Amino acid sequence: MTSEYSAHHLQVLEGLEAVRKRPGMYIGSTDSRGLMHCVWEIIDNAVDEALAGNGSRIDVVLHEDGSVEIRDTGRGIPVDIEPRTGLSGVEVVFTKLHAGGKFGGGSYAASGGLHGVGASVVNALSERLDVEVDRGGKTWAMSFHRGEPGVFADSGAPSPDAPFRPFKDRSELRVIGKAPRGVTGTRIRYWADRQIFTKDAVFQREELATRARQTAFLVPGLEITVRDERGTEVDETSFRFDGGISEFAEFLATDSAVTDTWRLTGSGTFTETVPVLQANGAMVPTELERECQVDIAVRWGTGYDTVTRSFVNIISTPKGGTHQQGFEQELLKVLRGQVEQNARRLKVGGAGAPKLEKDDVMAGLTAVLTVRLPEPQFEGQTKEVLGTPAVRQIVTQVVRKELTARFASPKRDDKAQTALLLDKVVAEMKARISARAHKETQRRKNALESSSLPAKLVDCRSSEVEQSELFIVEGNSALGTAKDARNSEYQALLPIRGKILNVQKSSVSDMLSNAECASIIQVIGAGSGRTFDLSAARYGKVIIMSDADVDGAHIRTLLLTLFFRYMRPLIEAGRVFAAVPPLHRVIVVNPGSKPNETVYTYSEQELHALLTKLTKAGKRWQEPVQRYKGLGEMDADQLAETTMDRAGRLLRRVRLEDAEAAGSVFELLMGNEVAPRRDFIVDSSDRLSRESIDA
Repeated sequence: MTSEYSAHHLQVLEGLEAVRKRPGMYIGSTDSRGLMHCVWEIIDNAVDEALAGNGSRIDVVLHEDGSVEIRDTGRGIPVDIEPRTGLSGVEVVFTKLHAGGKFGGGSYAASGGLHGVGASVVNALSERLDVEVDRGGKTWAMSFHRGEPGVFADSGAPSPDAPFRPFKDRSELRVIGKAPRGVTGTRIRYWADRQIFTKDAVFQREELATRARQTAFLVPGLEITVRDERGTEVDETSFRFDGGISEFAEFLATDSAVTDTWRLTGSGTFTETVPVLQANGAMVPTELERECQVDIAVRWGTGYDTVTRSFVNIISTPKGGTHQQGFEQELLKVLRGQVEQNARRLKVGGAGAPKLEKDDVMAGLTAVLTVRLPEPQFEGQTKEVLGTPAVRQIVTQVVRKELTARFASPKRDDKAQTALLLDKVVAEMKARISARAHKETQRRKNALESSSLPAKLVDCRSSEVEQSELFIVEGNSALGTAKDARNSEYQALLPIRGKILNVQKSSVSDMLSNAECASIIQVIGAGSGRTFDLSAARYGKVIIMSDADVDGAHIRTLLLTLFFRYMRPLIEAGRVFAAVPPLHRVIVVNPGSKPNETVYTYSEQELHALLTKLTKAGKRWQEPVQRYKGLGEMDADQLAETTMDRAGRLLRRVRLEDAEAAGSVFELLMGNEVAPRRDFIVDSSDRLSRESIDA
């Protein structure tokens, strides 16, 4: 380091050098997230073609050698010479930053690509990139090595390790074949540069499939296929939806419906001053009139979770922006006005009456918000936040007009659904106020007041939350044994009577009025739903201890449904477990005075394997082998040793790796719709072994 600092210390990074030096500025990071962002850049270019009405199919292939290939049936990248640079359109697109057809030239009315850096950034961060274009009856091709055009001397399959010869005097866009008449499209295959990306960065097929599904929802009629050739078996999935964002909202929703899926559509215009490139190369500020199209699908359900997805020209904006601000602001305003108009029926209002808040309106809402406009202003290349100010007012006007019309509709269905919606948001408001008042009351309680915990709770002595465990026990017979088997210092017991309410089918009020559900929520002590406070939970672990039979599995599923819907943070924190009691007890007879040995097994396969092993070793066992039908058949020592004692027990942690997938499974297996559940049972029947049925 030196204190001298002058102009010769400055560096000027030319062209793609800047991308390789500071990749995070362009793709966010150099881990798996950045790797996937490169894929999105190429896919989004193909989708922009489909949005413009060119092409109806996109294929994404994850090759075995680590490369990715994206094929589309659009117009194909221009292959003629760009006059200012003297280079072919293909080379300009892949080697020049801020070069493209989306700067207001009329090629795209609304597109996701805006800055002209997507394809060139991917090229700069690739060890090798090959592009083929079908256009004008010919197939054109070009290759690049870390952004530099040239030719690879492939001896077999294309590889980034093949000898590379860069072009010296002039680049060449090669013609490698003929394209059928009228056929156009682009094929891009690239190998990410491992000098740039971290060692653990990988292409994630599930994330790719999720994004492909999402895009197919947003562009009705577009078919997107994801093919993964990296495993032992090829995995291929195709997506095509003609119902648009209404179908998307129904797919995202996991609870029972309070309203149908409503479409709020409209458009508006605004003016903005932007620099426009003139023929002489000068940039002249010009005032342009823009049109913004708004299309929103909304649906309220019985749950309290909010699922919103917002998009600008099919580009996801996970951090929102002006369009989402306008939507949420006007949604609250319209519903506040409707509640005031129906104050008498809803039994709200009067001096000092509470008002709806944003959380009350958003509870149970599933919304897909899309806007389309030319040249939107994003914050950064990753396009996570929309910044165009005028969009907020246009979205606000559309939501106000469409929602107000829905509430004023004379149709019987609309009247019934809007009434149910107002009942729901008012119930959410009252629940919020009640929860706040309850919390304040709890704060004011002094230490001498008696606990209001259920009498049937057999609590532990320890007050250390991290060490304590709550066992939810099936039936009184098991409770009696568990009392003797537990360590009363840190293990608490709560018995439940048989099968609790299926909360996936029931309303919140039904759940709270159910004695068993209310007891569980009360004992855990952290509330439920939106007001659930994980830090207030009284136990470090919640362990479901049910019999190892079909009824026990059903009870465990019902309890997990309760936790999933109303105490999900407990599962997300990894604090819900299922006890694993043994199925069999085998007493191995030892010769002479040596004491007999007791072995527990947890499945039929494990039992047969044990008996086979004993037979080979010439050992005998007591007949019959004890088969536990329920926890009540064990004595306290056996239950402690196998299921409750920390030294020898086996617990299965309940995980929530994918909330959306879990939600759809719970709705399928525990929800109101019978037909999909019947189809699932019929389709899955061949997976079940008759021998495993306890009949």
